[in-house]
Amino acid sequence: MERSLETIEHFTESSLPDLDVVTLAALERFVGTSLPKLNIHRFRRPLVLGSGNALIAARAIFANTPAIFADESTYEAAVLTGGVDGAYIFSASGGKHAITFARALDQRGIPSVLVTNNPNAPAAKAVESMMPLVFPKNREPYTYNVSTYMGMFLSVTEENPQTILDFIHERVAPAIPEDIGSYEAYYLLVPESVSSIASMFVTKFDELFGSKVLGRVFSFEQSKHAKTVIPNERELFISFGVENNAFGTARLTVPLPAEVGYATMMAVGYYVIGHIQREKPPYFKDNIAAYMASASQLFNEEMGVIVE
Repeated sequence: MERSLETIEHFTESSLPDLDVVTLAALERFVGTSLPKLNIHRFRRPLVLGSGNALIAARAIFANTPAIFADESTYEAAVLTGGVDGAYIFSASGGKHAITFARALDQRGIPSVLVTNNPNAPAAKAVESMMPLVFPKNREPYTYNVSTYMGMFLSVTEENPQTILDFIHERVAPAIPEDIGSYEAYYLLVPESVSSIASMFVTKFDELFGSKVLGRVFSFEQSKHAKTVIPNERELFISFGVENNAFGTARLTVPLPAEVGYATMMAVGYYVIGHIQREKPPYFKDNIAAYMASASQLFNEEMGVIVE
């Protein structure tokens, strides 16, 4: 059987892989791969900047620190915040808004670390004082960003990618029913300890399905607060790690290890979402090329369907 890593090294725009394949490939990539060390305690009170999934991943990584977070809409006020002694910019490409962040921080004399996957990141070239921390990644379809952020998680949590890979093959894959794609909505129940990752899953539903398939993600405790007022028999409740005996009527339990970190939760969640994707019409694959043409105009730079 071909390894997922081999699949993503050769796919084309007409043969884009599903999210589950890309997730397995990321884990395969990191088995035996040395990662740079992301020291989240380098600064006493850091400012953490990013856009989209980059900021979501950063929020999870810095969840238990006194960090201040901001995106492209709120960074100007955040840069002026007193007490900040350093900054991290999270950006897979190190371009687009990362350049704007870098220049704003440089003007205020705030020492900054660029957490990126691009050894030639434009933000690092724009600001000489920038300290780049470059993580390895796979070639992936645009927006997937699996290996990009998984490597950053692994650097901080020190989870074992081989252990995660084995767990998915041995425990998660057999738990996924063949009819997982037959529902019109999905409600993911995630453990409290890794609930900061919920927005990454919501974003993935947005990217892969748009308004065609509803994806909601909450922790068990959050779910007690009026999230299920309106019942829907066509909504599948997928609980991770713990059996769900309280919410919804269509239920699926997906196993998790006793000790689960962000990299494991990301991998298992993306693997399950990937199985939903493969059972649905190819919404993403049919529309990503047109979207990229539009996005290239919005950002005034050439952006491709495949991120090498």
